[in-house]
Amino acid sequence: MPKGYWVAHVDVDDMDRYKDYVAANAAPFAEFGARFLVRGGQKEVREGQTRARTVVIEFRDYATAKACYDSVSYQDAKALRDPVSTGDMEIIEGYGS
Repeated sequence: MPKGYWVAHVDVDDMDRYKDYVAANAAPFAEFGARFLVRGGQKEVREGQTRARTVVIEFRDYATAKACYDSVSYQDAKALRDPVSTGDMEIIEGYGS
């Protein structure tokens, strides 16, 4: 079964308050078995435009990735992120098994 991924591109306006979101998302990510593959870090944009921060999170499958996002605990964490950042995020099914 293919894995599921969150791919997010984010601009953070207030890093101190964004850290509250990071602390709050730890519980739902642990509950749903999330694994960070990319979390910020050095990058070089070669084509198009993107935001300052890129995050890629892996889940055991697509359904689990969607369930984590829809969970009450993640939505509570997201409420801390929304006022201090702007982003684009998609949930994607991986290729193959």
